[in-house]
Amino acid sequence: MNISRKNKKYGLPALALVITLCCSGLFNSCSDDFLQPEPLSFYEPGVTLSSEAGMQAVMAMTDRHLRHYWTHQENNTGGNSNPMGTEYMFSDLMAYAKTDETATGINFQAGSITPQNAGSGGDSGNSNGNLIQYFWTETYSGLKYANTIISYIENVKGLSEETKNAYLGRAYFHRAFRYYALVFQYGDVPLITKIPEVPKFNYRSTQKGAILDMLTQDLEFAVQWVPDQKDMEYKGMVNKGACRMLLIKCYLATGQWQKAKDQADILIDQSGYSLMQAPFGTFIQGGEPLTWPITRNVIWDLHRSENKLDAANKEVIMAMPNRGLSGESFRQWLQMRIYGPYWNSGSIQTPDRLQGVQAYARSSTGNYSVNLDITRSMGRGIGVFRPTYFAEHSLWSINGSAEDNIDLRHNSSVGNWIKMTDIKYNTINSTYRGQNLMLYSPDDGRLLCSDTIRCWYDWPHYKYWNLDVGSEANNNATAFNGATPGSTGGHGDIYLYRLAEAYLLRAEAKFYLGDNGGAANDVNELRKRAKSAQLYTTVNIGDIMDERARELHMEEWRHVELSRVSRCLALSGKPDEWGNTYDINTYDKQTGSDISGGSYWWQRICHYNNYYNKGPKRSNNRDQTYTLEKHNLYWPIRQGVIDSNREGKLAQNYGYEGYDASTSVWDNWKDAVDDESKVN
Repeated sequence: MNISRKNKKYGLPALALVITLCCSGLFNSCSDDFLQPEPLSFYEPGVTLSSEAGMQAVMAMTDRHLRHYWTHQENNTGGNSNPMGTEYMFSDLMAYAKTDETATGINFQAGSITPQNAGSGGDSGNSNGNLIQYFWTETYSGLKYANTIISYIENVKGLSEETKNAYLGRAYFHRAFRYYALVFQYGDVPLITKIPEVPKFNYRSTQKGAILDMLTQDLEFAVQWVPDQKDMEYKGMVNKGACRMLLIKCYLATGQWQKAKDQADILIDQSGYSLMQAPFGTFIQGGEPLTWPITRNVIWDLHRSENKLDAANKEVIMAMPNRGLSGESFRQWLQMRIYGPYWNSGSIQTPDRLQGVQAYARSSTGNYSVNLDITRSMGRGIGVFRPTYFAEHSLWSINGSAEDNIDLRHNSSVGNWIKMTDIKYNTINSTYRGQNLMLYSPDDGRLLCSDTIRCWYDWPHYKYWNLDVGSEANNNATAFNGATPGSTGGHGDIYLYRLAEAYLLRAEAKFYLGDNGGAANDVNELRKRAKSAQLYTTVNIGDIMDERARELHMEEWRHVELSRVSRCLALSGKPDEWGNTYDINTYDKQTGSDISGGSYWWQRICHYNNYYNKGPKRSNNRDQTYTLEKHNLYWPIRQGVIDSNREGKLAQNYGYEGYDASTSVWDNWKDAVDDESKVN
């Protein structure tokens, strides 16, 4: 592929960077009028995109846009949330935990998720936790980037057929990645495959199955034409391995189990990737080894930002470069702040009734101790999202065995996992300074944490911790939040796909094909690498999804993947781990909050999320409970979007106001594409 000289190894083409800045106005985030073309009087894409440099600019913007789902910070929240948290709180693994906020992240039966109020992100609400609308607006914005490339690729002069098809294949990947998310978050959605030449107000929704058929065909083309990473000079761009990974998911979602397995075989055995089995790259010791020492291990090294795109990393299939100074080359990634417990809250007390843990600055003479530097070694969390009991404990017990604390992904001895009782009191005037935190007073049994939802839980330190270079350079800093910029730049590279997921996808394909023993072998490859205490002899779908939770935390889109597997089970007729089978025509069209029926996603919520519909109430005098229903598998289509399509009718999802079973939807993607050029 013909790529012009780069300004740095993981950066943008120098000329493309200039063009990107000049053209950024074209690609502002969409609002309710996402179906309308933006005015182009100040910019003519037919001219700019007639050169390869212009095409590189749009492709670079499209590549970079992927990071936003991990790094976006809602306006005016000080980095208190990001979209991935919403994906996880609609799953078996997390719940919204910020107890001083409104209930829009917890009480969905009470109307906080409706077509009129579909959560914040772009144009509605101000909740820190519920960023449902963000996914809609930002994903359609990303689709606009991809469709621009697809619509104008034939205008680019001087490209060979191979180079043109490589650009087209990468654009197909980007479009497929975004529609794959949309159909499993929202169900049937408008299919837009080109940049409209005139305003169109009569779109119809397209069935998710039809959209998946189109994505599958596009990705087959991409796998044929997009180069392997080993044949590309630069990392961070879409490569053949990424296209193959997404194709595997689409084969699964369309019930093509053997094709999914065959593609996984190629990715695992024939593409030059391999699981990392030993420490590699740069060893980052953690924030303060005298407070929380790290014993070097492969899992720790694998998840350091500095190693994700290291040449020695043979497991990475595609990662998103996120390094440098603030701006387009670097975006803050505040995982420690958003997902870590609020340990320096006044809600945690010592047995002698003082605040238990303080975020002392290194300059705090007389208070600071290098042996009790909690904020640098563990990050200063504020508990926006917290794990379920299942994610903390039950997930790590197999077939009734004891909780596996040997598994490197759940191991406190090497420093990868932190329990609240691993933290030590550091308040200067307490007689308990230097002792480990206790939930109950040894004197009178008194509860020592008044807000256990937000302030008391265990967490995967190896996944959340990043060297906060900005705070590290400031001796007065008391908030170590994650990957932030410093005078020399920040570092927060992010995995999109690793080979580990390919093993789990192949295990899933084998499960649908009836090879449960073969599926167990694939799952065990990851368990052996993690030095787990127990291996499987056979697996069911629950075992595979459990292993995804252990291995792919904050990498997979958990709600999307549970939604996809819900469809796969319905297509296959295979039972879940409780013996339930699902009907493809009804699994996603049920409501209510009882445990019977619903989708596989719903069964995981009922069995493993100990917050929704289980009775917990938030503290701070808020009489609010966590509630969810079966129809929340799909999020509502925002009413403003439906209204803006004033000459047509988009489908609303089952269970929400405005749902109409008689609404016409396209059941063939080619018909939807043909209709795009038609206006009333």
